[in-house]
Amino acid sequence: MKGLYCRADAADAQPKFVIQETSLPEVLGSHQVRVQVKACGLSPLDFKLLGDIGIQRDLIPVGREVAGVVQQVGPKVCFFQPEDEVVGILPLDASCSGLCDVIDIDEHYLVQKPEKLSSVCVAAALRDALCAYTALHTHARMAVGHTLLVMDGASVRKITKPLDIFVTLKCKDMSKPLFHYTVDSFLVPVHLIHVLMLPGFQCACISSSPQSFGLMCIQLASYHGVRVLTTSHSLQKHTFLEQLRPSVARVIQVYNGSSDLLPIVLEETGGLGVDIIIDSGVRLQEEEELKETKCLPHKHELISALGVGGHWVTSHQDLQLDPPDCRLLHLKSASVSFLNPETWTASSAQQGRYLHILKDILEKMAAGVLRPQPEDAVSLYEATVAMETVQHNQRKKAVVQL
Repeated sequence: MKGLYCRADAADAQPKFVIQETSLPEVLGSHQVRVQVKACGLSPLDFKLLGDIGIQRDLIPVGREVAGVVQQVGPKVCFFQPEDEVVGILPLDASCSGLCDVIDIDEHYLVQKPEKLSSVCVAAALRDALCAYTALHTHARMAVGHTLLVMDGASVRKITKPLDIFVTLKCKDMSKPLFHYTVDSFLVPVHLIHVLMLPGFQCACISSSPQSFGLMCIQLASYHGVRVLTTSHSLQKHTFLEQLRPSVARVIQVYNGSSDLLPIVLEETGGLGVDIIIDSGVRLQEEEELKETKCLPHKHELISALGVGGHWVTSHQDLQLDPPDCRLLHLKSASVSFLNPETWTASSAQQGRYLHILKDILEKMAAGVLRPQPEDAVSLYEATVAMETVQHNQRKKAVVQL
């Protein structure tokens, strides 16, 4: 069988994604489950993280959020049996790609999938849901009556660099583009760009929707009785967020060049500040005026918006706090947490809690509490091109239906 892998050559500036033949051992491990994959989510590979934890391979498996059906179980498997529908995230050191037809995975990385949820929906939304749950419950200790500020609650990404369009012939092996060309000056919302079909050819472009992470933070917080404020980075996002149900307390415009974030937050909280902030990026220096960062808040602005005992959950892995920032955090008895959902599968220290989180996420998705934005699935032969766009940040994520 075939799987999608990344050939990470240190001498190569750009990683290469290739379809590679692979095989599974004939005998399953004691606690392993053999799963026929129905759908697999694609997310960018973090080569720095892999290097930090000592994973160095010529071929890195691609695709880790999987949903499928159990085919066979090991002799000591307790939680699953053949024909069960399951979902899970492969660990960072997994040897096989999630895009293989059949994979072997330890039972402690899987949970059962509710029948009413499709495999594509779960595989596309699982990572964002895990991030939202980790940020709000694990780091921020969200509780009824708290006030939450979600930065960029819905993201409609804009292409600010030339867009590569990959063209492939419609043949049996669609794993590699025959050629590609670049289109300049695409400055339109990505969700308005559709897949272009040409006679005899297939053009794999970018198709996206508002990112689910911010939306799931809003939906999860609203379900638990938290008052939600959020920011919008464009008119389209602002309209989208104002139409959410249940509605948010306030959508704050930050795309018109004004710096009214802090005054509005203090106005909405009676001058006390918010209990929780979840960012989508932050400016470290005031003089940063790049297009990609002009809508992002300055770190001091976020700290100033925190209330006493507040929690700031950041995804900025290179965040640097100056002594005045630390002093302000100290005066507020506030804290900063770094959001890295990979720790759940990188360490087994809280494996039981991790599985409980996955089960709760699926239950809330089945009940309609978490409503991720629908993601159009691509077929297996388009996976290489889709992963290229994901890795180059031209697309937030993708999901492959097998």
